[in-house]
Amino acid sequence: MDVLIWSGAAISIAGLAGLLWCIFKIAAAKRAGLSDDDLRAAVQRVVPINLGALFLSVIGLMMVIVGIFLG
Repeated sequence: MDVLIWSGAAISIAGLAGLLWCIFKIAAAKRAGLSDDDLRAAVQRVVPINLGALFLSVIGLMMVIVGIFLG
């Protein structure tokens, strides 16, 4: 079950990296002083990536928990 735990941890870290990328992307858009419509468009472009990264993180954590229970 070590493989399940470590692969889940790697997937979870990849999801966390995606979440951090989304945070930095939106922070850069805010610092750029965009208009409300442009900022809204920037956020809408990042939302699907944010949800995908959150999904990866949750799946990775589930894999870790299942690996611990089965191990």
